[in-house]
Amino acid sequence: MDGVSAAVDHSWHARVPGDGNSRTRQRRRQWLVVIVLAAGIACAQRQDPIPLSGGSSNPQELASHVLAAFAAGDRARLIELSLSEDEFRQNVWPHLPAARPERNLPFDYVWGDLRQKSLDSLDQALGRMGRERLELVSLSFRGETSQYATATIRRESVFVVRATDGTVREIRLFGSMIEQGGRVKVFSYVTD
Repeated sequence: MDGVSAAVDHSWHARVPGDGNSRTRQRRRQWLVVIVLAAGIACAQRQDPIPLSGGSSNPQELASHVLAAFAAGDRARLIELSLSEDEFRQNVWPHLPAARPERNLPFDYVWGDLRQKSLDSLDQALGRMGRERLELVSLSFRGETSQYATATIRRESVFVVRATDGTVREIRLFGSMIEQGGRVKVFSYVTD
């Protein structure tokens, strides 16, 4: 008998009088099934963080990839460089106040709203940028940084870039970045 079963069996003997007849054994089995099911449900509901797929190994590399994808007009690549639904669900959602049961906000609503706003901002930026080739000089974050149990979110990214004619300027191409397990991705393209 494993440790859990032995502990349940031992505690059950202490609570249920009897000589081990079939009715007592049946009750013990029923309680054991309830306990095992409850433990299984608790484990299934706990969602461990998943590694960020793709992305980059550091913020500057991510910014360079974003600039290259904008120069190529590669919307699909820009989406790949951003947080996926599964990554959001398992790495961010459990830590947000919106996820608390008393808030009664469904995941699908929150994710759909975030994703739609991010894609709208991405499309606007693609329209503004054209296919201008820019070199990254530096990247900084002027907003707050939120540290979660498994990830860090950095807000208000500012790119300092050099154009092909040598001029240097600041631009904003994504609003926030997520960093987890040695990988970084765009959290959202919203820059407002």
